[in-house]
Amino acid sequence: MVPVDDTALAVTDSGGSGTPVIYLNGQFATQGYWRRVIAELGPGWRHITYDERARGRTSGRSADYSFEAAVRDVDAVLDARRVDRALAVGWSYGAFVAAHWASRHPHRAIGAVLVDGAQPHDWLTDDMEQGIRTVFRRLHWLTVPLRVTGLTPRMTAGEMAECNIEVGRLARERELGPVMDRITVPTRYVLASGTSFGSTGDGQERIRASVPAVVERNPHIEIHAKVASNHGAILRKDFRTIAEAVRGVAG
Repeated sequence: MVPVDDTALAVTDSGGSGTPVIYLNGQFATQGYWRRVIAELGPGWRHITYDERARGRTSGRSADYSFEAAVRDVDAVLDARRVDRALAVGWSYGAFVAAHWASRHPHRAIGAVLVDGAQPHDWLTDDMEQGIRTVFRRLHWLTVPLRVTGLTPRMTAGEMAECNIEVGRLARERELGPVMDRITVPTRYVLASGTSFGSTGDGQERIRASVPAVVERNPHIEIHAKVASNHGAILRKDFRTIAEAVRGVAG
């Protein structure tokens, strides 16, 4: 357990002398989601995973679930494990965290792999904000019993909704575009296909369509692959492709 601010985070560190890789989870996911990628890369790397605030079965609750807290926690975990530099791999929400962290700390970031996230696009509307709040309020009765398993966070419906709304605001072109432009370390996108939970029609593909413009503006960023899996299945089905991107960045 790594103490951070008013809470503590459950951290797993494989140790060793290999290149450190820190894995950044989806919004309400846990470190277990990375097991296939870690197994594919093997013991030649130093794998560091952790559950974010109030996620998983062990990480503590907090008064601060903001995106800024999530970015600060990356440094807190690395400092606690005495790691000076690391390669950041993030999926979904974690890709946003990885992009911001790499943009702010080029001296500390070896590089970044962004798995179907951190794509600048103005998808959040006022109506969608209200819809997100309604969905989490309605699902709250289901999420509470699952907390003991670690499958859902120990957060209120309002806290979960606001986390999703915040990342929607951060995804806007005027917000995320400059972040991506400031990245100066090797960065690779691994993009999914199709829909994700909560998306409709071709909305998710329109979001992904923003990535070529990012790549065109910044020579440090490339699209490693676009796979057939959807957003929710990409870590499970395309772990080999993600591992390839990690090797490419490290190389």
